[in-house]
Amino acid sequence: MSARDYVEKDYYAALGVSKDASAADIKKAYRKLARKFHPDANSGDAKAEEKFKEISEAYDVLSDATKRKEYDEARALFGSGGFRMPPGGMGGGATFDLGDLFGGAGAGGGGGLGDLLGGLFGGGRRGGRTPGPRRGADLEAEVTLSFNDATEGATVPLTLSGPQTCPTCSGTGAKPGTTPRVCPTCTGTGMATNNQGGFAFAEPCRACRGRGLLIDDPCPTCHGDGQAITSRTIRARIPAGVADGRKIRLKGKGQPGERGAPAGDLIVTVHVQPHELFGRKGDNLTVKVPVTFVEAALGASVKVPPLDGPPVTVTVPAGTPSGKVLRVRDKGVAKRDGSRGSLLVTIEVVVPTDLSDEARDALSAYAATHPESPRARLDSAVANHEGARP
Repeated sequence: MSARDYVEKDYYAALGVSKDASAADIKKAYRKLARKFHPDANSGDAKAEEKFKEISEAYDVLSDATKRKEYDEARALFGSGGFRMPPGGMGGGATFDLGDLFGGAGAGGGGGLGDLLGGLFGGGRRGGRTPGPRRGADLEAEVTLSFNDATEGATVPLTLSGPQTCPTCSGTGAKPGTTPRVCPTCTGTGMATNNQGGFAFAEPCRACRGRGLLIDDPCPTCHGDGQAITSRTIRARIPAGVADGRKIRLKGKGQPGERGAPAGDLIVTVHVQPHELFGRKGDNLTVKVPVTFVEAALGASVKVPPLDGPPVTVTVPAGTPSGKVLRVRDKGVAKRDGSRGSLLVTIEVVVPTDLSDEARDALSAYAATHPESPRARLDSAVANHEGARP
């Protein structure tokens, strides 16, 4: 992005949001507009394609906290006409670089607003700063996995649409068979210096529009931009054990950089579908296993299906209460080190609701021979409260 863009373009208006919009509001507005103006939904509509580029550029700046801060500072300083030269000028034919005043000076300067101001007004001592290649923007995508795929890991195809390196000119912007030439006005720096008395003002070169190169015969596909709206499909590896809502960063799979700069990253948000039997607790799988009153009282061996593989046999000890959790090791979620979590089996004692006469008599006889109450401590507290009544 050229320095002039910070002053002349209103990215908030492009997305239809206020200047104090939250990151969530900006993302929501971008997605709504992207769906409306996406080239796939507006085939052959040049205006829609241009609008899609505009909102993509706006989102690239406003979705990045650092870029947004620099943009807001530049707009506040220049967009409102609030900048003023020092009283009385610098005098003596001296020149200065506003980038020095705002943190852009020094070897290996950190860029940011200092670089921006230096690009707009700087360069008397050091000359105009050559705009460097810019890293590609990060892209976002979403994918929905089955419970099994999220647990075991999966490779999924993702189709991405957006500005990509033009396949016709390989990003040069020139028609195949031709090459751009160095701009004679700025000698390839992309900046032109205008001396005004004691000050040296630098601005993007008007001849090459800040690119440093001139294209005599533009590429018929991208019309000299070096990028074109295209669709591509990549295969993304989702690691085993990914949880619902997890974000996976794929290095170098985002938007290509400018003039050979590295590509951005692709950030994939993973959604996991629920399973009809299993739940998840960290690296452990959870499952509820109903048992009869007799099985809980006398003990039993119950077969439980794991997420994959043959069934496992779980031993229910005699006298197991409802809610007891039994652990089956190495039958849970795959971990990064190759090991697995556990399968946590929660026992649920099912109380019979339809008893035969014989079963009812047997239970009554059992109750008569075992008069002890499991609520002894509770009964004692009740008795104490009843005795305290006036």
